[in-house]
Amino acid sequence: MVRVKLITGRTIEQGQNLENKLSEEYQKAVAVCELNEDDMKEIGVSEGENVKVKTQFGEIVVVAKKASANPKGIAFIPMGPWANAVIGGDTHGVGMPQFKGIDAEVEKTSEKVLPVKELMKSLGV
Repeated sequence: MVRVKLITGRTIEQGQNLENKLSEEYQKAVAVCELNEDDMKEIGVSEGENVKVKTQFGEIVVVAKKASANPKGIAFIPMGPWANAVIGGDTHGVGMPQFKGIDAEVEKTSEKVLPVKELMKSLGV
């Protein structure tokens, strides 16, 4: 397990698949966690393997993706249902939830990544 600061944001791949959020392409674009290679080594995960991301707001299973541009200790999940499951809804009076700097833990898992319909059902949506 490694402790990281989680950030979320838009990506080109995520944006290209907005029209079909139930597609496999959309899931491949957003159900990922980009990690520094050193963090991946620390948790014993290779690119393409599944990881569980836990925050005080929830937990999800996504696919590990190597991101050499990420500093050690920073994890990135593209905006979408998987990211939304681990960020808080409090907007602190500004109308936007916190999408950056969320304390998180990432660990290797054998659990599967839930397709979007199953994910939403598990979240009670």
